[in-house]
Amino acid sequence: MAEKKEETKRDELGESLNDLFSNVCAMIKGELQGTGNLLELLEKMNIKVAEEYNGFGDVAAGLRVFVEQLKAKNGNFDEYVQQIDAIIQQLTKFEVEVSMLDKYVSLLESKVQSAYKISPLNHSA
Repeated sequence: MAEKKEETKRDELGESLNDLFSNVCAMIKGELQGTGNLLELLEKMNIKVAEEYNGFGDVAAGLRVFVEQLKAKNGNFDEYVQQIDAIIQQLTKFEVEVSMLDKYVSLLESKVQSAYKISPLNHSA
């Protein structure tokens, strides 16, 4: 009977150890499965980010072409800006000349008015 008790204790101990190892094994499998799932998720996220950055590269290339086009157009406008500056300089000179002519005409007008006022007095005398 002592042998049976000891054998029963061994069977119980063996079952307990078997359960323990099974549970530890299940726990390790679960941890590994969780780690595997996280790595899969990380891989998918990396792929998604790479796709987005690839799209950004296309956008950046398009923007570079657009900037080059704008630079070319800006170069064309430089000629017009120079022409406008030349016209403004000519207008400034013209305004000075018109002002001088206006003063001269005013002076002539006042001389004519003076002469007109003096002239009738000479005729009446």
